Amino acid sequence: MIVIEKPSSLDIVHAIAMAIACVVSNTAMTKLLNVAVEGHSDLVGGMWAALATVFVFRDSRQHSLPAGLDRLIATCVSFLLCLPYLWFFRANIAGRGVLLAAGTLGMVLLGRREDIISTAVTTIVVMVVASVSPEDAWRQPLLRLFDTAAGIVIGVAGKWIASFAFYKARDEPIR
Repeated sequence: MIVIEKPSSLDIVHAIAMAIACVVSNTAMTKLLNVAVEGHSDLVGGMWAALATVFVFRDSRQHSLPAGLDRLIATCVSFLLCLPYLWFFRANIAGRGVLLAAGTLGMVLLGRREDIISTAVTTIVVMVVASVSPEDAWRQPLLRLFDTAAGIVIGVAGKWIASFAFYKARDEPIR
């Protein structure tokens, strides 16, 4: 049975603030930062930053910071696997499979089983984009790490600003 809940004022503020933070992170990467780094707009970079923003935009400020750290660790593991691979080999489906298995085992060894999916998604995106644009494919892990970091910062900052504004307007303790 589907239960329809009436959204609270906090739910509405959360939804609007998350949407604004995603627009900011996407715009920052496609129009400003990636243009400065790569010399052109990067739609994948904007998408990736917005996804990182969504990932860390949690129900409370206390949950946003650990989510940001989780996302960063997963991206770093993918980065550490994909970058050396792409220095020596072309992106292909067999390599993607090897990197997915290595990323999964790496996260198990780190005791971070809950971050296997994030590591795998990051690896898949990096390798697919490297397949589509094989020239300078080795740059993809660097760019996605950069996009993720920007999205995390914007997402956490957006959540903190929205929480502060909401609770200050209601004269309640900030959570």
